[in-house]
Amino acid sequence: MTSIMLRNNYQYRPPVLTTIFHRFPHVNVSLQLVNSTFDPRSEVYIESLGILGSIPALWLIVTLFILLIYLLTRCCDRKPRAKHSITVLKWSLFLFAVLCGATLGIALYGNDDVHNGLDSAISSLRAIDDSIVGARNQTLSIESTLQIKVKQLMTELNDVFEEPVRNQTVRKLLLSSLANMQSNTTAAVKACQDLQAPLHVLNFTTLFNYLYLGESIRYPATMALYITLLVFCIMLIFGVYRHSRCCLITFSVFGLFAIIICWLLSSLYLVIGVATGDVCMSPDRFLERQAPAHIRSQKDILDYYLTCETSRTNPFHVVVKRGTQAVEAISYNLGVLSRLAKQEYKQDQLHPRLDILTTEVKLASNLMSGLPAILDCRPINREYIHALQSTCDTALFGLALMLLAMAVAGFFFTVLVWLDSHTWIYIRKKREYLQVEEQDPYMPPSAASQAIAARTMRPPQGDIYGRSPGVGAGVGPGNMGTLRGPSRGGPPPSAPQHPQYATLNRKFRTLEHPGVGNRRHDNGSTGMAMSNNYSSHTLGHKKFQQRDGPGQYSTLSKKCKTLESSDFY
Repeated sequence: MTSIMLRNNYQYRPPVLTTIFHRFPHVNVSLQLVNSTFDPRSEVYIESLGILGSIPALWLIVTLFILLIYLLTRCCDRKPRAKHSITVLKWSLFLFAVLCGATLGIALYGNDDVHNGLDSAISSLRAIDDSIVGARNQTLSIESTLQIKVKQLMTELNDVFEEPVRNQTVRKLLLSSLANMQSNTTAAVKACQDLQAPLHVLNFTTLFNYLYLGESIRYPATMALYITLLVFCIMLIFGVYRHSRCCLITFSVFGLFAIIICWLLSSLYLVIGVATGDVCMSPDRFLERQAPAHIRSQKDILDYYLTCETSRTNPFHVVVKRGTQAVEAISYNLGVLSRLAKQEYKQDQLHPRLDILTTEVKLASNLMSGLPAILDCRPINREYIHALQSTCDTALFGLALMLLAMAVAGFFFTVLVWLDSHTWIYIRKKREYLQVEEQDPYMPPSAASQAIAARTMRPPQGDIYGRSPGVGAGVGPGNMGTLRGPSRGGPPPSAPQHPQYATLNRKFRTLEHPGVGNRRHDNGSTGMAMSNNYSSHTLGHKKFQQRDGPGQYSTLSKKCKTLESSDFY
């Protein structure tokens, strides 16, 4: 905002940002340039603003269409996906979410600037209105003092002076002075009425009341909306950090709403910014067109207060001077009347009428002498320039920040929705653990335990002494008798009918009874999986082969340990 001080008044110059917004092309439906002067009564001008506002709305439609096509391809894609690293996607989501949050922070800053600018402009309008109301009330006070009180007292004194006195010359002088006072009172009242006519039309009270109410609603509502968009970004960051599929899917839905909100706000801010730039480019002309007809007919009044040039004369100067001269004449004639009346009339005939009349005339004279200061252009012009600075500089700058932030945030939310929809499909649901009942180590295991052991344990690699599976000693209470080899010369022992052993890994603890498999053979696939020759193995159980020599049993794998009685109790 540029303003320079010249001869006790400020000269307004449009700021750079106002010029930028004003230079936006104003075109009609035929794409022909139209007049860019702000005129809310012109349909062509309103049409040009609508075309400018439709640009972000058109981009929103294109963005939503592209996202719709992309999401449809994702929904129709039933191909199973291999395990894929999403580290790059997660870091990209985190980066764009942080950038989007920073952009929303800029929008909050711009919203605060708009609020401060409008609040300052409303305060300036209130100060201007107070000056106008003060001048109007002062003229009303002068008029009521002269019209009601002074004329009433002069009528009462006229009745007193009509009584016969010894000196008729003095009586004629008293009546003449009283007549002059009455005529001057009428002239002063007429001057006050001439001052009130334009002042009654200038009423900004309703305007700044509406502005104050609108801003008191707009500011918190806009802040709440921006904070809601910021919560969406925080929710996405939380989902990326926690690897939460639910949070990412939720953001995919709310992100679409965020895109719509951002681009619609961009469209609205663009229209308001261009219109404000057009107003701020030539505010004097706008006010002249919007002024009431009575004020437009007295263009010198608007020019005096809007420009406050020292070469211009106060348009109220003549009226104020006429009223001041009339009040001074009343005071002069009152002095003559008071001096002569005290010579010919008794004190009780003149008092308190004469004393009250003197007081009221002095009050009217003081009020009239204060009018030139109230009607001076400098206080009003100073507040007018301050209102322009607040609106066209501070508020418009904040609006530009909000416009830019919403456009960038709309782009960021578009990227985030795209990346998010591409990320959560690779995040699989957590597998639920199979609930397995605890088994007694000396009882046959459940089928679930056998199935889990078959899926999770590796074949044994040897016992804890480094011996091969064929040379290991059996474990488990059912084979305690087979730990020693057979007697010399005896026949080689046959394969044990019910070898029992227990193994333990990090997640499961099962006890294998191969004989159980024979019992389940008739019940389905489980029996088929565990035949008498142990073609399928579970939990450290390796295929058993009959051979000459001591009884051979499978031993624990490297990841398992031999169970002791303390493991079960």
